Amino acid sequence: MARASSEKAEQLMNKLGLKFNQILAIRFAVNVSIGTTIVCVILYLMGKTSFDWAVISVITCSDPQPKEARKMVKGRLINVIVGCAVGLFFILIGEAKNWMLPIAVSTAALVSSLLIRIKEMWLQAPITAAIVISSALGASSNITGMYSGIRRVEDVLIGSCIGFIVSWIMSKFWFIKNQTDEKVSNAPSLD
Repeated sequence: MARASSEKAEQLMNKLGLKFNQILAIRFAVNVSIGTTIVCVILYLMGKTSFDWAVISVITCSDPQPKEARKMVKGRLINVIVGCAVGLFFILIGEAKNWMLPIAVSTAALVSSLLIRIKEMWLQAPITAAIVISSALGASSNITGMYSGIRRVEDVLIGSCIGFIVSWIMSKFWFIKNQTDEKVSNAPSLD
């Protein structure tokens, strides 16, 4: 099926006179549109009124190339969990205060870059720690703050998964093969 869909994508590229990057950009826009629609409907049905973190996550994980999407979602999910754990730890050891934000963000950055070492999404751990801490800053108690932070992280996880699933499904129906990949795979081996 991937070969047939790849041939159709190539036919569309040729018919419209598009280059590989242009057809990839169109596919990315389609992935983002489908993913955003799905995530907004899901969050609406869950009773949520704010979709921003989930939509950002859909965009991040909707890469039209399945290998890239897989790397992004893996890095994002692991680093979201790290950032959430760091943020929750700092709220747990003391009330959420403004001074806690730079320390928690720095700690999450160190844990992500030195211990986890999934470079594709190093930024996600400190971002998630910031989401958790900042959502707890206005809360009436640590428990309320932790709950609020976890709810935002839930949105990030839902959006990441939806973005990846849409990318994967679309690759089954509309696979785009880079001509340079084909040339490299057909090149004579030096072995």
